[in-house]
Amino acid sequence: MKQYGLIGKTLSHSWSRRWFKEMFEREGIIDCRYSLYELPSVAGLHEWVAANGISGFNVTIPYKEAVIPQLDEIDSVAEAVGAVNCVAVTDGRLVGHNTDAPAFLETLQPLLQPCHRAALVLGTGGAAKAVGYALRQLGIEYLLVSRTPQQHPHAVSYDDAAGLAASHLLIVNATPVGMYPNVDGIPWPYPHLLGKRHLCYDLIYNPETTRFLREATAAGAHTCGGLAMLERQAQLSWEIWEK
Repeated sequence: MKQYGLIGKTLSHSWSRRWFKEMFEREGIIDCRYSLYELPSVAGLHEWVAANGISGFNVTIPYKEAVIPQLDEIDSVAEAVGAVNCVAVTDGRLVGHNTDAPAFLETLQPLLQPCHRAALVLGTGGAAKAVGYALRQLGIEYLLVSRTPQQHPHAVSYDDAAGLAASHLLIVNATPVGMYPNVDGIPWPYPHLLGKRHLCYDLIYNPETTRFLREATAAGAHTCGGLAMLERQAQLSWEIWEK
């Protein structure tokens, strides 16, 4: 039995196990299992992989950046992004990849209009880095938005971001704010600044429609949740593991 899974600190929100279970059943794959692993840290990752017979795994909050020093190699996309969300295990070697970036790009691109030339990316972690990489591929200028901009030299504050909302018509939530079980959270506290030209994309998929997206829709903006991105990055991960 090949064992795959997801590592993170708190995984009650995750739908990854359900997605892979349904995919295995649909494709008639009977020799694979996908599990959730809540780890207190990524120290000793090689030993953990060997002890659990892991053939490949995904990485989520808060380990997408922290995992990199534990790996033997990362591919060019993960290196350019600066974050890993997929690890292949080959002959005991751990090789990092990033499937978040292409999954975000592929699901965002059909939604873009000519006015979406500049973006605000809420967050500064591994997910935000993947979003930034994809936006660069699409030729879209962007700014990272942080609640602690003094700790992130290339980020702006939320107050500054509010003043840029009229010109930055793509707003992407790459933070966990609003994710199950804290579904009342909202990462963009300025829905009154949104309008019909805005496109608001939330990487969160649980709940499928977050408070951020509900308030953006009420303001007339176009919206997209993170479920399609989740599914696409999972597909890409599986393709990497099965090579």
